[in-house]
Amino acid sequence: MGKRIKKLKKIRIHREGTDTLIYSAMALIAIGIILWRSFDSHVPFYVFAVIFGSVWCVVLNFFRCPIRLFGTDDTDNLVVAPADGRVVVIEEVEENKYFHEKRIMVSIFMSLFNVHANWFPVDGKVKMVKHQDGAFHKAWLPKASEENEMTDIIITTPDGVDVLCRQVAGAMARRIKTYAKEGEDCYIDEHLGFIKFGSRVDVFLPLGTEVLVSMKQSTTGNQTVIAKLK
Repeated sequence: MGKRIKKLKKIRIHREGTDTLIYSAMALIAIGIILWRSFDSHVPFYVFAVIFGSVWCVVLNFFRCPIRLFGTDDTDNLVVAPADGRVVVIEEVEENKYFHEKRIMVSIFMSLFNVHANWFPVDGKVKMVKHQDGAFHKAWLPKASEENEMTDIIITTPDGVDVLCRQVAGAMARRIKTYAKEGEDCYIDEHLGFIKFGSRVDVFLPLGTEVLVSMKQSTTGNQTVIAKLK
């Protein structure tokens, strides 16, 4: 593996949200102008501006795209949070889809107020990328990880350990974007993908992995160390 490429620390708007933000802003401005000109009292305009301006700011926050650096090249055996949010699952599960063995599943739920960019949880090589259509149960429910629309990414670490990272759509999320490509090297600090409007990311780790987070703990993508591989 080569040395990870360092990037400047900054915050920008994610490319997945550019069209949404521009077109929604244009629509809000147009409606605002109509309200301003249509009523002698400007109360309807002010009410509209406060309510929908606040909603637009929430969406703007949602589409933030922070460029974060983990802070060190010493990432051997470390598993870093792939998303902002909070831990909703830490348990042993039977993973019969790929590994056919017990795995430790750590799930991070992203609310509407979290950044929804996803990061690679480990350094390695992308072994597999597979998308599956499905339902849109609420993302924090256990069955979401099995029945919802999802994309599975298996990453093989430099030590030969396979780690499954699963992007799961939620009740509102209808679009999963995955940038991981089979056969490519991947690194902590790089974006794995993006999920729109409420979702979760699951990480399946081998038994014996030391989990370093607790239930309901808040995580910061590409910053919080969630586990250490055996």
